[in-house]
Amino acid sequence: MSKRQSEQPPNWFSTTHWSVVLAAGETSSTEADDALARLCQAYWYPLYSFVRRKGHSIAEAEDLTQGFFTRFLEKRFLKSVAREKGKFRSFLLSSLSHYMANEWDKSQTLKRGGQGFRK
Repeated sequence: MSKRQSEQPPNWFSTTHWSVVLAAGETSSTEADDALARLCQAYWYPLYSFVRRKGHSIAEAEDLTQGFFTRFLEKRFLKSVAREKGKFRSFLLSSLSHYMANEWDKSQTLKRGGQGFRK
């Protein structure tokens, strides 16, 4: 690790290694699972920090970040990622923002007595 990398705050997005992203999006294999674990580890804290900067408490930010990763993995969103479409971190932040908006919508529906909805 270079001196510059070690000086970066932990909430910064690391450089995206597209080989890891593409490998993680492949069909289940040991290599895909390892790549996916590396991505989750590398991006969990930066995404958590993003949620915290939006004004959520520590517990809310942890829940939202974990929920996002769960949904992200369940829906296999990495299948739709392509280097030509732009930066991976932009894709993640956009996806997280949509997830947070959907979670807020669900919470407001429940407050009004509705049953909520699932997308």
